[in-house]
Amino acid sequence: LLVAFMYTATTNLIAAAAQKDNDAASASEATSSNNDPLSSSQPRTTRTLTTALKLALVVGTIFGAVLGASGRTLLKILIGNDSLDPIVFSAALRYVHIRALGMPAMVVIGTAQSACLGMQDVKSPLYVLAAAAVVNFLGDVLLVPQASPMFGGAAGAAWATVASQWAALLFFAKWLTTKGDDTDRSAGFSSNKKNDGRDNEDDVVNITQGILELTGTSEKGRSRREDFLEFLSSSKLSQRNRITSKFKSLKNHQAPISAKSAASSNNIIRPKRQSPKSRGFLSDGKLTLRSYLSPSNLNKVTARKFVPFVIPVTTTSIGRISGYIAMSHVASSTLGTYDMAAHQIIFSIFCCLAPFVDALSQVAQSFVPAVFEAKDKSRERAMALRKTIGNFRAVGVGFGAVLLFLVTRIPSMSSYFTTDPIVLERVNGAIPGVGLFLLLNGLMCAGEGSLLGQKDLKFLRNMYAIFFFAVPACMLRLKYRAMAGVEAVGVGTMWATFSIYQVIRTSIWHLRLAQLQRRAEGGVLEDTC
Repeated sequence: LLVAFMYTATTNLIAAAAQKDNDAASASEATSSNNDPLSSSQPRTTRTLTTALKLALVVGTIFGAVLGASGRTLLKILIGNDSLDPIVFSAALRYVHIRALGMPAMVVIGTAQSACLGMQDVKSPLYVLAAAAVVNFLGDVLLVPQASPMFGGAAGAAWATVASQWAALLFFAKWLTTKGDDTDRSAGFSSNKKNDGRDNEDDVVNITQGILELTGTSEKGRSRREDFLEFLSSSKLSQRNRITSKFKSLKNHQAPISAKSAASSNNIIRPKRQSPKSRGFLSDGKLTLRSYLSPSNLNKVTARKFVPFVIPVTTTSIGRISGYIAMSHVASSTLGTYDMAAHQIIFSIFCCLAPFVDALSQVAQSFVPAVFEAKDKSRERAMALRKTIGNFRAVGVGFGAVLLFLVTRIPSMSSYFTTDPIVLERVNGAIPGVGLFLLLNGLMCAGEGSLLGQKDLKFLRNMYAIFFFAVPACMLRLKYRAMAGVEAVGVGTMWATFSIYQVIRTSIWHLRLAQLQRRAEGGVLEDTC
């Protein structure tokens, strides 16, 4: 949570920088002779990316040092001084110290992933993190069974995670600084490639002869036409007689192919599969190990652009979890045994379903800035902004409907968690509140991501500062009413209250977006007048 501002800021700033570079390239009518538009024609994006990666290393190092130094104090707060088991505490402290060593790499790979999303490249993080997951798995297999307290058990799992984080950092560094080779999509087709000494020449396919044989009446193409007829007649899409008659009609009325048209269609350029956008983005010496580790090369002007994200995003992250913490407190201190068990089941299922739409916020942050930061503040830009946000709303509604359907399956799923009929009854009582919350969760994430994409940071900071106090206050009110015997409070009541918070939050986000949209369209009208 404390470093989430790096990820949000990187996605927004990279997306905005890429849009500005594209506008600058369009304004100057610059054309590149190579096929890599992201190589040298995007100075703002390159500068923002290198600055983000350097800041991530600094922030991660500071975070890791603070975590390692304060680990003992934090564990005492979490475990409690009266219930300290020396063996458990020693193992937990060792785990914290080992994981602290991976914090610099964790922040850097998170920032690199956010940068890829800002460039609308979702493939690169998938490749890199999949490779890192393999390293983590192998590390767990090798280290966890060891008997050594320093390298086995929980410590071994920590070492495996740290190793995978640093491996992911190296993978990202290799990926960003090495250009990939484009490969052909149409492998398997015969080609007539000219051998003139150029290895990178596009493959060429000669299809004229095949067309002439298939549509003409020459003896040479008879076998080809017969095979084609046999293929069509075996299809279940239409009857044989109709296919045959249409083919004969086509053959009888086919006009001869002129030499000019044959020559123009003789060479067909086969498309090539482009590498992901971020592949080799920092190649050609744009970022070296020496320049990366040198603090004097940090672009201070670009680094200052990250500062406005620190407090709002941190406040947003903390504000989002305050409600969950308050619910857990009420459940553990007020509810009975059955309601506590039901809350544990509901919350476990909720944590599995909610991440389905959490990524929608970050995706919106990678697309909305491209429209919002457009240089031309025209009516087309305002309409494009409206359409983009509308598309995210539609996606959010669709995901919400899917989650609501999954929530309706909770009664059948909860039987895998418990067979107690009273607990199952309490679980079913919480379903309406959980369903309403998740139904709106897609819209909420779409709205929040769109606001972040438009850099409406102060508004989000202020609202989440209010929520940070308001939501726990409502939950504590439920606790006091239950303890006073005024109201029977159960897990259903608690989740119903939490769903009201979701309704209010989602409504505020989209009312704010409507207000910003009116401002954008009003500004266009004023400029026109």
